[in-house]
Amino acid sequence: MVYHLVTQADIETYQRDGVVLIKGLFKDHIQNICQGIEYNMKNPGPSAADNLVDGEKGRFFDDYCNWSRIAGFEDAVRNSPAAEVAADLMQSHSVQMFHEHVLVKEPGTAKPTPWHTDGPYYFVEGKQTVSFWSPMDPVRAASLRCVAGSHLWEKPVLPTRWVSQEDFYAGDDIYMPVPDPDAEGMNIVEYAMEPGDAVAFNFDILHGARGNETGARRRAFSLRLVGDDARYTERAGPTSPPFPGHGMVQGQRLREDWFPVLFSR
Repeated sequence: MVYHLVTQADIETYQRDGVVLIKGLFKDHIQNICQGIEYNMKNPGPSAADNLVDGEKGRFFDDYCNWSRIAGFEDAVRNSPAAEVAADLMQSHSVQMFHEHVLVKEPGTAKPTPWHTDGPYYFVEGKQTVSFWSPMDPVRAASLRCVAGSHLWEKPVLPTRWVSQEDFYAGDDIYMPVPDPDAEGMNIVEYAMEPGDAVAFNFDILHGARGNETGARRRAFSLRLVGDDARYTERAGPTSPPFPGHGMVQGQRLREDWFPVLFSR
């Protein structure tokens, strides 16, 4: 275990609540990640988006699946303690890369990140999953918000499109509607964070983020990792990320040439 970053109490909190704060996870990689974000914004990939509609102020940029072409991201993926910490939190012998995700809210961007769970967007099933959300700027008022314990709900939350708010899988009734955690009095956790800190949360945690109406940027780097029990699964429609041409079949472990093993015991 990386005892200076994760404790037994952190592991127990993660297993119970599905979310925990890990201080300083990417602290030695901030400069490289920041350089990678700037490069990514100037050289976006095919999945890049600005998640605002006409009339909304600011800029809310996101992009994913660029780690293999952006050196600063690959350095954080392969050389940070994230994979070993993930193994501890997930209680998994192995850790595979799934994808990275950059989310940038420029100053004056009022739009919040909608409440959602990541799992239903993905073609992965399994309980051993973790996302790390790490700000590259000090965060107080524009932090990530997670509903503790929501990874244990009986039904997954319906995935929706962030801009249009349309259902991601039309007509699929296996999901519950997106709740309103503030109105329903749910146990929402959020943290004041320094650059390089990371919120670790299960793929099935309901989460969102406030808008950034401060005078400072809010650059976030996310890393999504899976453990021993992760398997490919078919969804009712195209998944996000889509990973076209992957060739996997129901129940298969993720192919390691596309989703490399980053850590194993």
